[in-house]
Amino acid sequence: MTVVLVPYHLDERLPESGIPLPHADATVTMPLPDGDVWQRLSTLYPAVAREVAQIAGRGELPTVVSGDCMVSLAVLAGLQQAGTDASIVWFDAHGDVQTLETTESGYIGGMPLRIMVGYRPELLADHLGLRPLPEDRALLVDARDLDRAEAEYLASADIAQCEVNQIATAALPDGPILLHIDLDVLDATELSGLRFPVTEGPPASSVLTAARQILATGRVRARDIACTWYPDESDDGRKAQVLADLLAAD
Repeated sequence: MTVVLVPYHLDERLPESGIPLPHADATVTMPLPDGDVWQRLSTLYPAVAREVAQIAGRGELPTVVSGDCMVSLAVLAGLQQAGTDASIVWFDAHGDVQTLETTESGYIGGMPLRIMVGYRPELLADHLGLRPLPEDRALLVDARDLDRAEAEYLASADIAQCEVNQIATAALPDGPILLHIDLDVLDATELSGLRFPVTEGPPASSVLTAARQILATGRVRARDIACTWYPDESDDGRKAQVLADLLAAD
C-alpha cells in the first residue's frame, strides 16, 4: 500500500493537521490558477491521477486520502491510465449524484458519482481523460440522506445500493474495484466536526468490517478516503484512530 495525501477540500488547501494521517508516502500540492473551482481542480487532479497511475503501474495499491469525494475522479482516471478498468464501491451517507441543474446548495462536492458515470464530462472528466463508468458498475453503500432529485435519479439508474451491514451478501460490481469511503458514512455521533453529518448510520467498526470484506476479494486496485470534516475541530484523536484503522485494513 502506498498512501498519497491530497490536503484539499475541493480547491481549498487544508492545514497539515486537518488530516491526521499516521504517515503519507507522497503528498500532492501545487499552486492553483485563478479561475473557478472547475478550472482549479482541472489543474490539481491530473497530478493526482499521474501519481495513482505510477503507483498502480508498479503493482502497488494506491490509497488516496483527501478532504472531499471529488478526488475519486482523479483516482479512477489514474487507474484507467495504468490500464485498469475499475468499478466503484462508494461508501457515503449521501448520494453524490447531484447535478448543476438539480443542486439546491450549489455544492459541487455532491456531484462526483454522477460525474463519474458520465454527467457533463467537459466540467472535469475530459481534463482527466476519464472514461465514463457504466452505472451498473457502481455500488452505492449506505446513502441515507438523499435529496428528492437524487432519489428520483437513483430510482431509474442502474447504480446498485445496499447498506453497510449487507456488504457480505451484496453483489459487488464486476472486475477490479476502486473502494471509496467518505467518512461521513459513519453515524454522526462517531466523529466530530463533519461538514454534512447524518444520523442513523453505522459505527466505525461496521465500516471497517465491510471494507475488510471487500478487500478480501482480492479485487481492490485502489482506495480513496474522504475526510469530510472541518479541519479545526478537535476530537481527542478519534479521527486519527479511524484513519489508522482503515489504512491498516487488509
